[in-house]
Amino acid sequence: MDMHRAEPWLSRRRLLKGAALAAVPYALLPDSRAGAQTGFVDYPLAEWRPASGSNYTVAGRPGDYTIDRVIIHVTQETYTDTLAIFGDPAKKVSAHYVVRSADGHVAQCVHEADIAWHAGNWTYNTRSIGIEHEGWVDQPGYFTNALYEESAKLTAAVCAAYGIPRDREHIIGHYQVPGTGHTDPGPYWDWVRYIRLVNFA
Repeated sequence: MDMHRAEPWLSRRRLLKGAALAAVPYALLPDSRAGAQTGFVDYPLAEWRPASGSNYTVAGRPGDYTIDRVIIHVTQETYTDTLAIFGDPAKKVSAHYVVRSADGHVAQCVHEADIAWHAGNWTYNTRSIGIEHEGWVDQPGYFTNALYEESAKLTAAVCAAYGIPRDREHIIGHYQVPGTGHTDPGPYWDWVRYIRLVNFA
């Protein structure tokens, strides 16, 4: 065995192996912009989790339609399942945003310029931003402090962007949309607290 040739070969091999191993952790880490991909989201604190293009209408709002409402929903599903439903082209449903219960994390699924299919009423869809909240209407434990606070920041930002008054006439529940028969966000949603948070955000 030629020891003089083996040493450089082993050193080069070790060097390449070490460089490859050093690069692996960085390749496995999420992009530092994940959760704040401002190139894709309207709300800078949101993560882009797009709905299927079969589940909303491409538009040019507010040029095409005036945006003058925020509609508050409760998913009746988990956060993860809601995103999967919005991503399924067969479901024909979406919302602009989904807020996670545990920590208030916000996912954006449809651009605000486009029309999400969330209200069950075309006129209300065209003029609103839909925000889904993880949970069930009869399980108030899902309405955490983090969910209220982060959702209120989001709603305040939407209101500021479109000149929407921060009141109950313009920030409404899904149950207030004519002809839908929905009950969300339900009796445990604290509207007084929520509107106060929106106004102080």
